[in-house]
Amino acid sequence: MPKGHEKRLKQLPEIREIFSKIGTAEVATDPMPPNVADTFVMLKPRSEWPIPGKSKATLVHEMEEAASKVPGNNYEFTQPIQMRFNELISGVRSDLAIKIFGDNIDELLTIAKQVKALLEKIPGAVDIKIEQATGLPVLSIIPNHASLQRYGLNIGDVQDVVQVAMGGKEVGQVFEGDQRFDIVIRLPEQLRTDTNTLESLPIPLSSTDPDWQSTQPNYVPLKEIAKITTAYGPNQISRENGKRRVVVTANVRERDLGSFVEQVKQTIRDKMELPSGIWINYGGTFEQLISAQDRLMIVVPITLLLILGLLFMAFGTARAALVIFSGVPLALTGGIVALWIRGIPFSISAGVGFIALSGVAVLNGVVMVSFIRSLIDTGKALHEAIVEGALTRLRPILMTALVASLGFVPMAMNAGAGSEVQRPLATVVIGGIISSTILTLLVLPGLYLIMHRKKRVENL
Repeated sequence: MPKGHEKRLKQLPEIREIFSKIGTAEVATDPMPPNVADTFVMLKPRSEWPIPGKSKATLVHEMEEAASKVPGNNYEFTQPIQMRFNELISGVRSDLAIKIFGDNIDELLTIAKQVKALLEKIPGAVDIKIEQATGLPVLSIIPNHASLQRYGLNIGDVQDVVQVAMGGKEVGQVFEGDQRFDIVIRLPEQLRTDTNTLESLPIPLSSTDPDWQSTQPNYVPLKEIAKITTAYGPNQISRENGKRRVVVTANVRERDLGSFVEQVKQTIRDKMELPSGIWINYGGTFEQLISAQDRLMIVVPITLLLILGLLFMAFGTARAALVIFSGVPLALTGGIVALWIRGIPFSISAGVGFIALSGVAVLNGVVMVSFIRSLIDTGKALHEAIVEGALTRLRPILMTALVASLGFVPMAMNAGAGSEVQRPLATVVIGGIISSTILTLLVLPGLYLIMHRKKRVENL
């Protein structure tokens, strides 16, 4: 990132220092072209921020606005570890990478621009950019075959002269003791970039007619036999699995990654018709999300079945096990409502919170139902045992809920390092425990009464 961006970002009062890393190191663990820079922004402690309670998302938005005022660059905001994982997963640094494969680089860039235009209309898409595949000035020397034939030249003659003038050619060596150095001749830098000088570059003629050579010069200017132009050409040509590709990248903010990717796929399918020989693949962080969701689709049902099986083994009846297990759905509902209230999208850490929440909900139900059953075993009536059990177990259930929920409050309010993982998990647990506690104290005794009263009527 140029110094202009660093100076502009440094004006924000929350930034302590800023520095950049550009190019590829000698031992390249992070190979990247020389036109890409990593800029590291070191923030001050939150106690030194001028606006207390300012969120990191707000600061990132201000940084984006400040950097966008310096033209000529593309930006994407991420964190070092997140960026490295994205690169390892899909070879890009963003949450979503739309990879367009084909043969013609110009056609790929045209489709990439269409994809970018569609992404800009989808809510949650930020830092949208197209891989810099063009824009490099290229000097083209195009021979005129008719002129070459008229002067008795071939393309190799022209190429040899241009190679010596532009790239240089070894013509000898210099010895200094045991050291030897190559002698290379070529035009000076200021002449190699001067089109007029190149047009006057002499190309030797190879005519063997002595009378013709006596009346004509033995060379011809390069402009007489070739056209010299400067145009923008490919900046880099990226390949994957042997095919050319152009990547459109985007980050996601203020919505969950899964639904965003599905909307992107559906939008591209509905509004774009790809030419023959071109196809699109998707990569990025969402690949890990899909992998984790697939695992959760297996782990969560197994976990719930194990809980239900353990409850049946502990109480010996399916009725009691189902009454206790009814705490799980309402607990999950409370977690979902808590995420919605705080505006936090679903993530894998939130999914882990739902699993932990199920255990707490079942624990409170076990405390309540086991005490009610013990009262019934001592000879108390069903209704009396349920009322006494609900009142007596009020304090233990509240203590369990308070310990579990209050312990997660610092994580739910965290805004520093690790908050992306801690806040969803803690929010789910706190919201779920609140709804689960209400169920355990109010709804669960009623369910127990209804199911066991029906059982007694059947026995009669």
